[in-house]
Amino acid sequence: MPKVKLPRKSTAVDMTAMCDVAFLLLSFFILATKTKPPEAVAVMTPSSVSTKIAKEEAILVTLTKEGKVYLMLGDKAKKEAILEDINTTKALGLTPTELSKLKKMEFIGMPFNKIKSMLQLSEPMEPKRMEGIPIGDSTKNELNDWIGSVVRSYRGESMENLNLLVKGDNAAKYPAFKFVKESFKKNDIFKFKIVTNPEGVPLNSELALNPPGGPAPAAEK
Repeated sequence: MPKVKLPRKSTAVDMTAMCDVAFLLLSFFILATKTKPPEAVAVMTPSSVSTKIAKEEAILVTLTKEGKVYLMLGDKAKKEAILEDINTTKALGLTPTELSKLKKMEFIGMPFNKIKSMLQLSEPMEPKRMEGIPIGDSTKNELNDWIGSVVRSYRGESMENLNLLVKGDNAAKYPAFKFVKESFKKNDIFKFKIVTNPEGVPLNSELALNPPGGPAPAAEK
């Protein structure tokens, strides 16, 4: 008896549901992903082979190529104490409301005699419009007072808890950086970290051949 041949039909797969799911996932990741915001004070840092990541909870001194200095009080646990200390020691006369507004600002970059008028503006002043903390010479280096308030806020604690960073533009002049260092030295701070742009270790260099942790293990054959 001959076999009955069934007619062959092409298999049709409906991809509509799968495409819907794919586009829903794509939309979710696009909307949920947070892009890094542009830096309020952009500087081009020098390169180094360091791989250590700077902590966000730090006291950051930023030096632009124009020589303007900004201070960011990233240690939120100490920020209020630092601002209250500088308000008292420099007799700024800031009200609790003005101190609250100053606490919300990411960067501080104005002379002492202009901070109060800046805080009275209806809208927060952008960092690029700020004059910068004066460091013109050793007698008018207001960064000395800011760092002094930082040190006093850590009084009674180990200074190892003070995470002090300096982020300087590669085109900044050395005299400006020297005044920044002098403000640290005047407050008995002799150790700080410099923020750099990481790059790979050059091949066959001394650092590549003799890494800090000792010679690299030989690859298994």
